[in-house]
Amino acid sequence: MELERRRSRRSVGELTSTAPSYMLSPRHGPGVCRECFNFTRGYDRCYACAAGEQRLDLVVPISYSVAHEELHRALANYKRTTGVVADRATLELTAVLWRFLSGHEQCVAAAVGVPAFDLVTTVPSSDRARDEHHQLRRIVGELAAPTRDRHVRLLRRTLVPAAPRSFQPDRFHASRRLEGASVLLIDDTWTTGASSQSAAAALKASGAGVVAAVVIGRHLNREWHENDRRLRGITQPFDWSTCPLCAPVAGTRYEESVSLDRAA
Repeated sequence: MELERRRSRRSVGELTSTAPSYMLSPRHGPGVCRECFNFTRGYDRCYACAAGEQRLDLVVPISYSVAHEELHRALANYKRTTGVVADRATLELTAVLWRFLSGHEQCVAAAVGVPAFDLVTTVPSSDRARDEHHQLRRIVGELAAPTRDRHVRLLRRTLVPAAPRSFQPDRFHASRRLEGASVLLIDDTWTTGASSQSAAAALKASGAGVVAAVVIGRHLNREWHENDRRLRGITQPFDWSTCPLCAPVAGTRYEESVSLDRAA
C-alpha cells in the first residue's frame, strides 16, 4: 500500500524527471541490429537475431540497460528484492513504461499496421513459481494507466523444461484463442530475445494477429566488443519526445567512427 500512496502523490513526469541521467536512447543506424538494436560490427543484424527464430513483428526497447548500472539494477531489484528497494524500483519502472507508452504506443501500432492494440500482455517469468506473483504483470495490469484496461494474462509457463536463452515456443501456452487480435507484449529486459520470441510464437499459435514487443531495457555489457565506446558515443540526452521508431536514423557510419576513434 505504501507504493500506491507514493504513486498517488507524485506524477509520472516527476517520477521520470531524472530518467535521462541513466537512460540511453536506442536508435536505428549503421552498426545497430535492425531487429533488437544491439550493437554489431557493422552487420545489419546481430548474431542472436540472425541465428534465432523471429516470431515478433516488431521489438522496441525504451532504453539500453547496461550491466551493473542504474537501470539494470532497477530491473533486477523490482522482482528480486522486497521492501523499500523493490517498491522504489517498481515505482520507477512503472513511470518509465507509462510515460513511454503515453507518448509512443501509437508509433509502435503504426509501425505494424494497426490503429491500436486490442490486448496487452506480459512475457511470463522463466520460473513457474515466481510467475504467479510476477511484478511485471502488476506494473502492466494494475499500475500503468496506458495498459491496465487492456491487460489480460494470456500466457502461462508450461512444465516443459527450457534451456536458458533458447527459443522454445512450447515453454508457454496461451489461455484462450485470440481470433486475430493484435497484441502488445511487454517485457522488462531483452538479452537474446528468446523468451519474447517464444511468447510471440505461443500467441500466434493461438490465433493472434500482429504481436509487437515493448521492452524496458535492451541489455548490453560494456566489455563486449566495441560496446563501451559505442555507449560513450551516445551524447544526446534521453528525449521522451522521440522513440526508436520516430527518431531520425543515426547517420555516422560505424566503420568511419571506429577509424576516427582509433586514430584519436
